[in-house]
Amino acid sequence: MMDTLFDSPSGIAEPLAERMRPRSLSEVVGQEAVVQLLQRLLKQKQLPSMIFWGPPGSGKTTIARLLASEGAYHFEALSAVSATVKDVRVVLERARQRQQRQRRTLLFLDEIHRFTKAQQDALLPAVETGLITLVGATTENPSFSVIPALLSRCVVYQLHPLTPEQIRQIVERALRTDAVLQRYTIEIPDWESVYRYSGGDARKALNLLELAITTGGEETKGVIRLTHQVIQRLVQQVFPAYDRSGEEHYNTISAFIKSLRGSDPDAALLWLAKMLEAGEDPLFIARRLVIFASEDIGNADPQALLLATAALQAVQAIGMPEARIVLAHATTYLAAAPKSNAAYKAINDAQAFVRAHPHLPVPLHLRNAPTTLMQQVGYGREYQYPHDFPDHFVNVSYFPENVVEQRFYIPTDQGMEKEVAKRLRERWQQRYDAGTECQKQNKEKL
Repeated sequence: MMDTLFDSPSGIAEPLAERMRPRSLSEVVGQEAVVQLLQRLLKQKQLPSMIFWGPPGSGKTTIARLLASEGAYHFEALSAVSATVKDVRVVLERARQRQQRQRRTLLFLDEIHRFTKAQQDALLPAVETGLITLVGATTENPSFSVIPALLSRCVVYQLHPLTPEQIRQIVERALRTDAVLQRYTIEIPDWESVYRYSGGDARKALNLLELAITTGGEETKGVIRLTHQVIQRLVQQVFPAYDRSGEEHYNTISAFIKSLRGSDPDAALLWLAKMLEAGEDPLFIARRLVIFASEDIGNADPQALLLATAALQAVQAIGMPEARIVLAHATTYLAAAPKSNAAYKAINDAQAFVRAHPHLPVPLHLRNAPTTLMQQVGYGREYQYPHDFPDHFVNVSYFPENVVEQRFYIPTDQGMEKEVAKRLRERWQQRYDAGTECQKQNKEKL
């Protein structure tokens, strides 16, 4: 193998991803809409403070550096991982000194979501007065991690993963223009594996290319070939983009639940697999399945809750990796089960009614009477035991006095709930025939 060192002051080559950073905004690949808008703002000299929200390798740092360069700003950079409030104050003091010399400062704050509230508060006056133009970078949804006061003073630009075509464009430009890569003959017969490994991250794609050269790749007669086997050997294992405490966690569990609700077991298994591969807590998934069984299936299949609860207990007992089989079992059953949210809607409506009518006395005939005094004042006196009547039903009201009976639970015609609906309609018809106030006002719901 040839020496891969690239001339630099230290004698050590910069990483390929660093050497291939664009030198101007016009060279940025991807994010066209955002870049064009920023170019217009630069021309108008109206660059606002902003937050770049996007995945790794989408160009957040590069665009920030180019904004400073093309806008004639002094570039200051801090990482929220290591910076303190004292570091922020030092940067702001330098910015004040430059301001006195008519020089502007752009402060790039990487991983701004890791700054505490106190650290973010320290930036507010400087952003508000224009002492600095803040450019924050985050992979997390800023509405979750950036304080509202700072967020309101910044424009949020969302950057997206690069497309396969854009990844190929960046890699081919590196092969064509980089002085180190030009020393080699490199072929990439398996672009699909490059895309899959990079996941829309240009840095990952360039690192893969550099790693292939460093390790020799599959070299035949001086030609280095990035085949599927070579890429697999180099990267070992690609973990899904996921953060157990960040937005992707919520996005993925949302996709999982919505696939279950949509009765698509295959899509549900896909999102389940992503969570498991990323190291999600299997108990978190199991608990969500228990909730889903009541919220979205309910009495359409009463067995769903039993199975989901059993799955939770099984996951607790056996743990991973075998727990994945239990989760797959529960997932496919719940996805394929008939759906009803009638019980979920019913408790929501009942709670809303109670909030609107906070003083609901229990009728005397429904009260318990464990003492003689309670019996004497009428507690439980007129209660009619349904099992003593034909069909185990008696036509009385169980609502508070002077409260019109409500229908909170309206069963669907799905699964076993269809039988529940039929039985309840018969009961309601009996009450309507008897002329109860409930049925007079709710006849249309029969």
